Amino acid sequence: MTASEGADHQVQAISSDEDVVRVRQLVRVAAVAAKLSLVDQTKVVTAASELARNTLVYGGGGRAEVSRVANGLRNGVRIVFSDSGPGIADVDLALTDGYTTGGGMGLGLSGARRLVDEFRLDTTVGAGTTVAVVKWAR
Repeated sequence: MTASEGADHQVQAISSDEDVVRVRQLVRVAAVAAKLSLVDQTKVVTAASELARNTLVYGGGGRAEVSRVANGLRNGVRIVFSDSGPGIADVDLALTDGYTTGGGMGLGLSGARRLVDEFRLDTTVGAGTTVAVVKWAR
């Protein structure tokens, strides 16, 4: 377990179910500090939970970086998930509602994308995946 750095930037290793819970907690604290509404806090924590679980299950573990951000007009939360796993062979298919390789509901990536304001996925087959999301205060 590694939760480190300053109050505006936390890094959490993801190698167990307990780490997924820790990511959720870090995101909740950052969302409250960024003054997100309760609804938006719930959305970003849910997205983070899905993405942390994907990092663990499909990426074989990795890390999450949670930061408070500002763009001059508003505050928000940015979370970057990264792993060195197998990568995603077909990103369009992986982002399709209902698609799953793990027997779940298939809402992880597509659902997370809908819950946040910014979503960026970078993946290389055989080298890993990075997903960066931002949720802005209204």
